[in-house]
Formats: sequence, C-alpha cells, structure tokens
Amino acid sequence: MICVIDYGMGNLRSVSKAIETMGGRTFLGRHPRDLKRADKIVLPGVGEFGHAMQALSKQKLIEPLQEILLSGEKPFLGICLGLQLLFESSEENRKVPGLKIFKGSVQRFPKKKIGLKVPQMGWNQVRFLRSSPFIRKVPNQSYFYFVHSFYATPHEQSLDLGITEYGVRFASVIEKEPIFAVQFHPEKSQAAGLKILKNFVAY
Repeated sequence: MICVIDYGMGNLRSVSKAIETMGGRTFLGRHPRDLKRADKIVLPGVGEFGHAMQALSKQKLIEPLQEILLSGEKPFLGICLGLQLLFESSEENRKVPGLKIFKGSVQRFPKKKIGLKVPQMGWNQVRFLRSSPFIRKVPNQSYFYFVHSFYATPHEQSLDLGITEYGVRFASVIEKEPIFAVQFHPEKSQAAGLKILKNFVAY
C-alpha cells in the first residue's frame, strides 16, 4: 500500500488516481501510524514552504517522516513542494526549517532575468544524467509539467538525477535510493509522468 500524505497542501485526488492507474494501491495518510503501515510513501505539495512544514508539525508527522527517510526504510516520492521540503531551508520562509534530509536550500527564480516569467508554469524538458529504475524507459529530454517559483539547490551534486533549464539550471529530479523526488507534476505530465509513477509503483 502507498500512503499519500494528506496535510492540506497537495492535489491528492489527482496524485492518488494517477498512481492507481499505474497499478498502485493508495490510501490517504494523516497520522504517524499511517506512515508505519505503508509500504511506500508519497509527499505531494502545492503551496508555501513554511505553511507546509507547520501543517506536518501539527499532524506530528515530521519526526516519523524523518526517521523513515533517514533510515532508507521505505521507498519515498516527493512531488513539487514535496521535493523542496526535503532540504534544510527555503527563501520562501527562512524562519521555518525543512525536513533536513538533504543539505541544501530552496531558492527563488531570479526576477531580473529578462523574459523570465515566475512562476514557471507549463511544459519543460528534463535531461537525465544517469540511468535509474525510477526513470526506466522514460526518454531523455522528455517534457513534464511544472508549476513553481522556487527550485532546490542540493549541496551534493550526486543527488541530481535530472536537470532542467529555466533562467538557471536546476535539479528537477533527485535520487538517493530509495528516496526519489521531482519538481514537476508527474500526474499532469501525460505518458512520461505516468511512466515515472509506474516505475515508482514497481520499485
């Protein structure tokens, strides 16, 4: 069973439905016990970094989630804001720390770039840097659907599985097995996004 964490910050129905279309069985998790009984965990997210961390804290999910992620106990998928929360901090709200699973921060796209519209909203390419079961049979330079104003800057370049260009080059897919995370929305990314979800289900 795949637990899709329900903390009020994601398009849960679309994510769950897409995973189920690819053969996964999902349930919405709101409590620490839900994380414990899950085989895999998905952290979706749309919204503000600080509010998301406060919502996870209110539901007492931060410590059990950190424990699972740092131990490598279960496969995990972070989507959009769910990727950003894995890092130490964000320019969006410097007062609230992230999950601190990985060293690095989350930065806002540069406003001074001529012609750069923020947020990035629409289709963009991802260039994969190496092979992985997470991107098995997904063509390199595939297009995925993005909606975001911030991007993660990992301290460890080894985390970068896929990169995208939008004014700057940023990590759009990160991997440290069994942790995977994407800045785009696979549930909105048609065949390529669904294939990534299928790979996660099969992992």
